[in-house]
Amino acid sequence: MAALLLGLVLTACSSGGGTTQTGSSTTTSVPSSASTAAASCAPVTTAPGGNGAKEVNDPGDIPDNQAFVPYAPPTGGLTVKVPEGWARTEAGGESTFSDKFNSVRLEVVPAAATPTVASATTAEVPALAAKGPCFEAGKVTMVHRKGGDAVLVTYRVDSPPDPVTGKVVREAVERYEFWRNGKEAVLTLSGAVGADNVDPWKVVSDSFTWQ
Repeated sequence: MAALLLGLVLTACSSGGGTTQTGSSTTTSVPSSASTAAASCAPVTTAPGGNGAKEVNDPGDIPDNQAFVPYAPPTGGLTVKVPEGWARTEAGGESTFSDKFNSVRLEVVPAAATPTVASATTAEVPALAAKGPCFEAGKVTMVHRKGGDAVLVTYRVDSPPDPVTGKVVREAVERYEFWRNGKEAVLTLSGAVGADNVDPWKVVSDSFTWQ
């Protein structure tokens, strides 16, 4: 009897994805292939918190006293505030400001129509998933900032390896898509999962202005 019960348990543990009814809720299990991919993603550091485990940022929050300065890309047409003193790189039409695993990236591309929640969900999210290691989709919403309305796509992804240490961390990403007169400005803000960057990211996204 014990052997039979053990066999049933092992069979249940090795089964693939499916849908399980528990009371009034429905839970969709993750297929084994997806579980394997998730297990290989960069871990999120956790530590005990008030009511249980709490995510802890790695390598750290943006300081409360961080100064921000206006930036206009070489192509002109817009300005946005970026953290002062962060390293700046220009490549492929993108301007990126970074400090450790925090970054602000700005790109302007042609776009015939205003982005919508529907268009971002059907086109942008799959494109991001195809090129982002360990991509985990979040929400797609329409938000209002001082510079106008924007589509906001949130997701998680593994960072590129640190060029010195080779370390990879799990990043939380906010991607804002602003549009005007056939141009789409993509403002991407990323930092380690658990980092308290809500206020700095609000400063940056609220500062976006078409010229």
